[in-house]
Amino acid sequence: MMRVSVLGLGGIVMLAAAPFAHAEDTPTWKSCISTINTGAERLGSCTEVIGAKTETGRRLAAAYCIRGHELTEKRELDAALASLNEAINADATYACAWNNRGRIYGFRRELDRAIADYDEAIKLDPAFALAHNNRGDAFFQKGHLDRAMADFSTAIELDPKLAIAYGNRGFGYYRKRDLARAIEDYSAQIQIAPDIMAYLNRGNAYRDGEQLDRAAADYGEVIRIAPNDARGWRNRGLIRLFQENYKEGIADYDRALQYDPADAFSWNNRGIAKMRSGDKKGAIADFRKALELKPGLETATASLKKLGAKP
Repeated sequence: MMRVSVLGLGGIVMLAAAPFAHAEDTPTWKSCISTINTGAERLGSCTEVIGAKTETGRRLAAAYCIRGHELTEKRELDAALASLNEAINADATYACAWNNRGRIYGFRRELDRAIADYDEAIKLDPAFALAHNNRGDAFFQKGHLDRAMADFSTAIELDPKLAIAYGNRGFGYYRKRDLARAIEDYSAQIQIAPDIMAYLNRGNAYRDGEQLDRAAADYGEVIRIAPNDARGWRNRGLIRLFQENYKEGIADYDRALQYDPADAFSWNNRGIAKMRSGDKKGAIADFRKALELKPGLETATASLKKLGAKP
Protein backbone atom coordinates (compact mmCIF):
# COMPACT_ATOMS: atom_id res chain seq x y z
CA MET A 1 0.00 0.00 0.00
CA MET A 2 1.38 3.41 -0.92
CA ARG A 3 1.72 5.89 1.89
CA VAL A 4 1.06 9.58 1.78
CA SER A 5 1.76 12.28 4.30
CA VAL A 6 -0.56 12.46 7.28
CA LEU A 7 -0.37 15.82 8.94
CA GLY A 8 -1.30 16.83 12.44
CA LEU A 9 -2.24 19.99 14.24
CA GLY A 10 -0.29 22.59 16.15
CA GLY A 11 -1.16 25.53 18.33
CA ILE A 12 0.45 28.92 18.39
CA VAL A 13 0.55 31.45 21.18
CA MET A 14 0.00 35.10 21.91
CA LEU A 15 2.82 37.51 22.69
CA ALA A 16 2.31 40.58 24.80
CA ALA A 17 2.89 43.75 22.78
CA ALA A 18 1.69 47.33 22.43
CA PRO A 19 -0.59 47.59 25.51
CA PHE A 20 2.49 47.24 27.72
CA ALA A 21 4.61 49.89 26.00
CA HIS A 22 5.29 53.38 27.35
CA ALA A 23 7.54 56.14 26.10
CA GLU A 24 9.84 55.83 29.09
CA ASP A 25 10.36 52.08 28.70
CA THR A 26 13.93 50.77 28.78
CA PRO A 27 15.47 49.19 25.67
CA THR A 28 15.47 45.86 27.50
CA TRP A 29 11.72 46.01 28.10
CA LYS A 30 11.05 47.04 24.50
CA SER A 31 13.17 44.12 23.31
CA CYS A 32 11.31 41.75 25.63
CA ILE A 33 7.89 42.60 24.15
CA SER A 34 9.04 43.12 20.57
CA THR A 35 7.15 41.11 17.95
CA ILE A 36 9.92 41.55 15.39
CA ASN A 37 12.85 40.36 17.50
CA THR A 38 14.03 36.78 17.32
CA GLY A 39 12.91 34.35 19.97
CA ALA A 40 16.40 34.28 21.44
CA GLU A 41 16.43 38.06 21.74
CA ARG A 42 13.05 38.11 23.48
CA LEU A 43 14.10 35.30 25.81
CA GLY A 44 17.27 37.08 26.86
CA SER A 45 15.60 40.45 27.29
CA CYS A 46 12.63 39.12 29.26
CA THR A 47 15.00 37.22 31.53
CA GLU A 48 16.83 40.49 32.17
CA VAL A 49 13.56 42.28 32.92
CA ILE A 50 12.60 39.59 35.41
CA GLY A 51 16.03 39.63 37.02
CA ALA A 52 15.96 43.42 37.45
CA LYS A 53 12.90 43.10 39.73
CA THR A 54 11.58 46.48 38.60
CA GLU A 55 8.28 45.24 37.15
CA THR A 56 5.20 44.01 38.95
CA GLY A 57 1.67 42.93 38.11
CA ARG A 58 0.66 42.66 34.47
CA ARG A 59 4.03 43.79 33.08
CA LEU A 60 5.91 41.22 35.16
CA ALA A 61 3.37 38.61 34.07
CA ALA A 62 3.97 39.60 30.44
CA ALA A 63 7.73 39.13 30.80
CA TYR A 64 7.24 35.70 32.36
CA CYS A 65 4.64 34.80 29.76
CA ILE A 66 6.86 35.71 26.82
CA ARG A 67 9.82 33.92 28.39
CA GLY A 68 7.59 30.87 28.87
CA HIS A 69 6.59 31.02 25.23
CA GLU A 70 10.18 31.16 24.00
CA LEU A 71 11.22 28.31 26.28
CA THR A 72 8.28 26.29 24.96
CA GLU A 73 9.47 26.91 21.41
CA LYS A 74 12.83 25.44 22.46
CA ARG A 75 10.91 22.51 24.02
CA GLU A 76 12.41 23.31 27.42
CA LEU A 77 9.04 22.49 28.92
CA ASP A 78 9.94 22.28 32.61
CA ALA A 79 11.54 25.72 32.55
CA ALA A 80 8.67 27.07 30.45
CA LEU A 81 6.11 25.74 32.91
CA ALA A 82 7.93 27.32 35.83
CA SER A 83 7.96 30.68 34.03
CA LEU A 84 4.26 30.53 33.19
CA ASN A 85 3.39 29.56 36.75
CA GLU A 86 5.20 32.73 37.83
CA ALA A 87 3.24 34.71 35.24
CA ILE A 88 -0.03 33.46 36.75
CA ASN A 89 1.25 34.24 40.25
CA ALA A 90 2.07 37.79 39.15
CA ASP A 91 -1.34 38.36 37.53
CA ALA A 92 -3.88 35.56 37.52
CA THR A 93 -6.17 37.63 35.27
CA TYR A 94 -3.69 37.60 32.36
CA ALA A 95 -5.15 35.30 29.70
CA CYS A 96 -1.82 34.98 27.85
CA ALA A 97 -0.29 32.98 30.68
CA TRP A 98 -3.17 30.50 30.88
CA ASN A 99 -3.16 30.01 27.12
CA ASN A 100 0.59 29.47 26.96
CA ARG A 101 0.59 27.11 29.93
CA GLY A 102 -2.19 25.13 28.30
CA ARG A 103 0.07 24.66 25.32
CA ILE A 104 2.77 23.09 27.50
CA TYR A 105 0.25 20.64 28.92
CA GLY A 106 -0.80 19.89 25.36
CA PHE A 107 2.77 19.01 24.40
CA ARG A 108 2.91 16.75 27.45
CA ARG A 109 -0.34 15.07 26.40
CA GLU A 110 -1.95 16.23 29.64
CA LEU A 111 -4.96 17.26 27.61
CA ASP A 112 -7.48 17.72 30.40
CA ARG A 113 -5.13 20.15 32.13
CA ALA A 114 -4.54 21.91 28.81
CA ILE A 115 -8.27 22.31 28.26
CA ALA A 116 -8.75 23.63 31.80
CA ASP A 117 -6.13 26.31 31.17
CA TYR A 118 -7.68 27.25 27.83
CA ASP A 119 -11.06 27.43 29.57
CA GLU A 120 -9.61 29.92 32.02
CA ALA A 121 -8.02 31.98 29.25
CA ILE A 122 -11.36 32.13 27.43
CA LYS A 123 -13.21 32.99 30.64
CA LEU A 124 -10.85 35.91 31.19
CA ASP A 125 -10.97 36.98 27.52
CA PRO A 126 -13.93 35.49 25.62
CA ALA A 127 -12.71 37.14 22.39
CA PHE A 128 -9.31 35.42 22.60
CA ALA A 129 -9.47 33.63 19.25
CA LEU A 130 -6.16 31.81 19.67
CA ALA A 131 -7.25 30.22 22.96
CA HIS A 132 -10.36 28.87 21.22
CA ASN A 133 -8.15 27.47 18.46
CA ASN A 134 -5.74 25.89 20.92
CA ARG A 135 -8.56 24.37 22.98
CA GLY A 136 -9.91 22.94 19.74
CA ASP A 137 -6.49 21.39 19.14
CA ALA A 138 -6.64 19.71 22.56
CA PHE A 139 -10.18 18.44 21.95
CA PHE A 140 -9.04 17.10 18.59
CA GLN A 141 -6.19 15.19 20.22
CA LYS A 142 -8.69 13.69 22.69
CA GLY A 143 -10.80 12.48 19.78
CA HIS A 144 -13.65 14.96 20.35
CA LEU A 145 -13.85 16.10 16.76
CA ASP A 146 -17.16 17.96 16.90
CA ARG A 147 -16.10 19.99 19.96
CA ALA A 148 -12.80 20.75 18.26
CA MET A 149 -14.56 21.92 15.11
CA ALA A 150 -16.82 24.21 17.14
CA ASP A 151 -13.78 25.84 18.74
CA PHE A 152 -12.01 26.28 15.41
CA SER A 153 -15.13 27.89 13.96
CA THR A 154 -15.41 30.25 16.93
CA ALA A 155 -11.76 31.21 16.53
CA ILE A 156 -12.40 32.06 12.87
CA GLU A 157 -15.49 34.11 13.73
CA LEU A 158 -13.48 36.07 16.29
CA ASP A 159 -10.45 36.52 14.04
CA PRO A 160 -11.08 35.88 10.33
CA LYS A 161 -7.34 36.32 9.69
CA LEU A 162 -6.25 33.53 12.05
CA ALA A 163 -4.69 31.24 9.48
CA ILE A 164 -3.97 28.32 11.79
CA ALA A 165 -7.64 28.01 12.72
CA TYR A 166 -8.58 27.56 9.05
CA GLY A 167 -5.86 24.92 8.73
CA ASN A 168 -7.04 23.09 11.83
CA ARG A 169 -10.69 23.19 10.83
CA GLY A 170 -9.70 22.10 7.33
CA PHE A 171 -7.98 19.07 8.82
CA GLY A 172 -11.13 18.35 10.81
CA TYR A 173 -13.21 18.44 7.65
CA TYR A 174 -10.61 16.20 6.01
CA ARG A 175 -11.01 13.69 8.83
CA LYS A 176 -14.78 13.86 8.31
CA ARG A 177 -14.14 13.21 4.59
CA ASP A 178 -15.80 16.50 3.70
CA LEU A 179 -13.16 17.27 1.11
CA ALA A 180 -14.85 20.30 -0.43
CA ARG A 181 -14.95 22.14 2.90
CA ALA A 182 -11.43 21.00 3.76
CA ILE A 183 -10.17 22.46 0.49
CA GLU A 184 -12.08 25.69 1.12
CA ASP A 185 -10.47 26.12 4.54
CA TYR A 186 -6.99 25.22 3.33
CA SER A 187 -7.42 27.73 0.50
CA ALA A 188 -8.33 30.42 3.06
CA GLN A 189 -5.26 29.50 5.11
CA ILE A 190 -3.05 29.73 2.04
CA GLN A 191 -4.48 33.11 1.11
CA ILE A 192 -3.68 34.48 4.58
CA ALA A 193 -0.38 32.74 5.36
CA PRO A 194 0.86 30.20 2.81
CA ASP A 195 3.19 27.53 4.16
CA ILE A 196 4.19 24.00 3.30
CA MET A 197 1.74 22.34 5.70
CA ALA A 198 -1.20 24.17 4.12
CA TYR A 199 -0.15 23.14 0.63
CA LEU A 200 0.52 19.55 1.72
CA ASN A 201 -2.85 19.28 3.39
CA ARG A 202 -4.74 20.82 0.49
CA GLY A 203 -2.79 18.59 -1.88
CA ASN A 204 -3.90 15.56 0.12
CA ALA A 205 -7.53 16.68 -0.07
CA TYR A 206 -7.27 17.21 -3.82
CA ARG A 207 -5.60 13.81 -4.17
CA ASP A 208 -8.33 12.02 -2.23
CA GLY A 209 -10.92 13.84 -4.33
CA GLU A 210 -9.16 12.57 -7.47
CA GLN A 211 -8.21 16.09 -8.57
CA LEU A 212 -4.74 14.87 -9.38
CA ASP A 213 -3.45 17.83 -11.38
CA ARG A 214 -4.38 20.20 -8.57
CA ALA A 215 -2.78 17.89 -6.00
CA ALA A 216 0.41 17.80 -8.06
CA ALA A 217 0.39 21.60 -8.28
CA ASP A 218 0.12 21.94 -4.49
CA TYR A 219 2.93 19.46 -3.89
CA GLY A 220 4.89 21.45 -6.46
CA GLU A 221 4.40 24.53 -4.28
CA VAL A 222 5.85 22.60 -1.33
CA ILE A 223 8.88 21.79 -3.50
CA ARG A 224 9.20 25.43 -4.50
CA ILE A 225 9.02 26.68 -0.90
CA ALA A 226 11.10 23.90 0.68
CA PRO A 227 13.08 22.05 -2.01
CA ASN A 228 15.02 20.06 0.58
CA ASP A 229 11.85 18.71 2.22
CA ALA A 230 11.17 15.15 1.06
CA ARG A 231 7.41 15.44 1.57
CA GLY A 232 6.78 17.53 -1.50
CA TRP A 233 8.77 15.22 -3.74
CA ARG A 234 7.32 11.94 -2.49
CA ASN A 235 3.74 13.15 -2.51
CA ARG A 236 4.08 14.48 -6.06
CA GLY A 237 5.82 11.24 -6.99
CA LEU A 238 2.74 9.35 -5.82
CA ILE A 239 0.53 11.47 -8.06
CA ARG A 240 2.84 10.67 -10.98
CA LEU A 241 2.31 6.98 -10.28
CA PHE A 242 -1.46 7.45 -10.22
CA GLN A 243 -1.14 9.22 -13.58
CA GLU A 244 1.07 6.42 -14.92
CA ASN A 245 3.84 8.95 -15.51
CA TYR A 246 6.54 6.63 -14.24
CA LYS A 247 9.56 8.50 -15.55
CA GLU A 248 8.71 11.69 -13.66
CA GLY A 249 7.53 9.64 -10.68
CA ILE A 250 10.93 7.97 -10.44
CA ALA A 251 12.62 11.37 -10.69
CA ASP A 252 10.50 12.70 -7.82
CA TYR A 253 11.23 9.69 -5.65
CA ASP A 254 14.94 10.05 -6.45
CA ARG A 255 14.79 13.50 -4.87
CA ALA A 256 12.62 12.33 -1.98
CA LEU A 257 15.14 9.62 -1.11
CA GLN A 258 17.98 12.11 -1.39
CA TYR A 259 16.44 14.05 1.49
CA ASP A 260 14.87 11.15 3.44
CA PRO A 261 16.65 7.88 2.65
CA ALA A 262 15.04 6.13 5.63
CA ASP A 263 11.51 6.29 4.19
CA ALA A 264 10.62 2.71 3.27
CA PHE A 265 7.51 3.76 1.37
CA SER A 266 9.49 5.94 -1.02
CA TRP A 267 11.73 2.98 -1.84
CA ASN A 268 8.65 0.81 -2.30
CA ASN A 269 6.85 3.32 -4.50
CA ARG A 270 9.91 3.97 -6.64
CA GLY A 271 10.17 0.20 -7.00
CA ILE A 272 6.61 0.10 -8.29
CA ALA A 273 7.39 2.82 -10.83
CA LYS A 274 10.51 0.98 -11.98
CA MET A 275 8.66 -2.31 -12.21
CA ARG A 276 5.92 -0.79 -14.33
CA SER A 277 8.45 0.93 -16.58
CA GLY A 278 10.36 -2.31 -17.20
CA ASP A 279 13.37 -1.84 -14.91
CA LYS A 280 13.18 -5.23 -13.17
CA LYS A 281 16.66 -5.09 -11.61
CA GLY A 282 16.12 -1.59 -10.22
CA ALA A 283 12.69 -2.52 -8.92
CA ILE A 284 14.01 -5.57 -7.07
CA ALA A 285 16.73 -3.49 -5.43
CA ASP A 286 14.21 -0.89 -4.29
CA PHE A 287 11.76 -3.44 -2.89
CA ARG A 288 14.55 -5.15 -0.97
CA LYS A 289 15.65 -1.81 0.47
CA ALA A 290 12.05 -1.09 1.49
CA LEU A 291 11.89 -4.43 3.32
CA GLU A 292 15.24 -3.77 4.98
CA LEU A 293 13.79 -0.57 6.42
CA LYS A 294 10.33 -1.98 7.11
CA PRO A 295 10.34 -5.76 7.38
CA GLY A 296 7.05 -7.35 6.39
CA LEU A 297 5.91 -4.52 4.10
CA GLU A 298 3.25 -6.38 2.14
CA THR A 299 3.42 -4.47 -1.14
CA ALA A 300 7.18 -4.92 -1.37
CA THR A 301 6.95 -8.63 -0.56
CA ALA A 302 4.16 -9.18 -3.08
CA SER A 303 6.00 -7.23 -5.76
CA LEU A 304 9.18 -9.26 -5.30
CA LYS A 305 7.14 -12.45 -5.57
CA LYS A 306 5.56 -11.14 -8.77
CA LEU A 307 9.05 -10.47 -10.15
CA GLY A 308 10.22 -13.95 -9.18
CA ALA A 309 12.74 -12.60 -6.68
CA LYS A 310 13.37 -13.42 -3.05
CA PRO A 311 13.12 -10.72 -0.37
